[in-house]
Amino acid sequence: MNPIARQNLPAYAASLGDSQARLDALAELSQRLLERCRARGASQAEVSCSEDTGLNVNVRMGEVETVESTRDRGISVTVYFGKRKGSASTADLRAESLDATVEQACAIARHTEDDPAAGLADPERMATEIREFDTWHPWAIDADRAIDLALACEQAGRDSDARIGNSDGASLGTGESVAVYANTHGFVGRERSTQHSLACALIAGRGEAMQRDGWYSYALAAEDLESAAAIGRKAAERAVARLAPRRLATGEYPVLFAAEMARSLIGHLLNAVSGGALYRRASFLVDAAGTQVFPEWFAIEERPFLRRGFRSASFDAEGVATRESALVAGGVLQRYVLGSYSARKLGLQTTGNAGGVHNLQVAANAGDFEAMLRGMGRGLLVTELMGQGVNAVTGDYSRGAAGFWVEDGRIQYPVDGITIAGNLKNMFRAIEAVGSDVDARSHVRTGSILVGRMTVAGED
Repeated sequence: MNPIARQNLPAYAASLGDSQARLDALAELSQRLLERCRARGASQAEVSCSEDTGLNVNVRMGEVETVESTRDRGISVTVYFGKRKGSASTADLRAESLDATVEQACAIARHTEDDPAAGLADPERMATEIREFDTWHPWAIDADRAIDLALACEQAGRDSDARIGNSDGASLGTGESVAVYANTHGFVGRERSTQHSLACALIAGRGEAMQRDGWYSYALAAEDLESAAAIGRKAAERAVARLAPRRLATGEYPVLFAAEMARSLIGHLLNAVSGGALYRRASFLVDAAGTQVFPEWFAIEERPFLRRGFRSASFDAEGVATRESALVAGGVLQRYVLGSYSARKLGLQTTGNAGGVHNLQVAANAGDFEAMLRGMGRGLLVTELMGQGVNAVTGDYSRGAAGFWVEDGRIQYPVDGITIAGNLKNMFRAIEAVGSDVDARSHVRTGSILVGRMTVAGED
């Protein structure tokens, strides 16, 4: 982008605005929409309103590639006529557009079939205490400063090792979101949050021997981000470490999932115990609540009230009060992950998880990353996963992978071109350790996870 274009881009700081005033306006709008729904005969209704603003810059090889300032708005209206449901959405605040949105939702509801599970969540489950979680930290950064940080991040990586020959670039993103959910039970919930990130991806080596890797930092407050120089150097270190990879002989080995990869195992669990998969009978954990799924020491807690938690919330997407509770305790699956609709389909009660889980903490039973390597002794460390080879119904698992071979508790050399395979039921039961090396860049907080034995397909 040329300097004139950079100068003409308005400072992101000028777009921040007053979050409380914006929330007040969205709350007032939601009430007007609910009144219109009632006036058109809806027995129940709910409205979600949100506003998002952001700034994103991308640089590569010392040059600016893109600068984007965004402002988005979304308004969703859902009405119920008895057990018939209709939904419509818009981003237009003009009165005629809002009227048309409500009318469209009502028209859809009038033409749908009755669904016994349809309707708002039960009124007695609405949240009555709305907490503040210190998630609002706007970053008054303009485009020029954002570009400078991204360039510094990339340059630090390129300068840190002579083997870095190319770059996939660096990016900085910052954004804020305000949202209101309201329904005809009289519930009105307000939320606001900010998100900031800085990332770099570098390429080491030359020709067919090139290897790519990167690093990123993600936080709700800019002061919690890693420094630009540290991110660039970490990206370079990771890319260089992957040079001259080898293949492995096909066999069965212990597999240690690095913390950022271990999250995917918990993600497969969440998909399997979510209400939609369960009532469709499309999960390998159908009817598994109350049964032993993991080793006896394994535990996962949902903690929705964490200060600066990425998914901290007083209420879920239906206004239902969230609560701290165990998902897994003593290796036993304690419950499913349900909103009110899926709960009714299953003959159960909502768990306050409409819209997803709110901060999961996987309990550690081992030490840091180095201790996990020593504990494994000999096996495969996985630092990258590729493909989507997971069968949600059977639990069969097969994914491309890359990482490092470990001998005597120490990393020996990089490996790629391999596939790791197993069945998630067996993999969960075969977990031997969870490290204390938690990757804090996600609402699923887990350290590295050691699976005692998996099939690794490499060289014949």
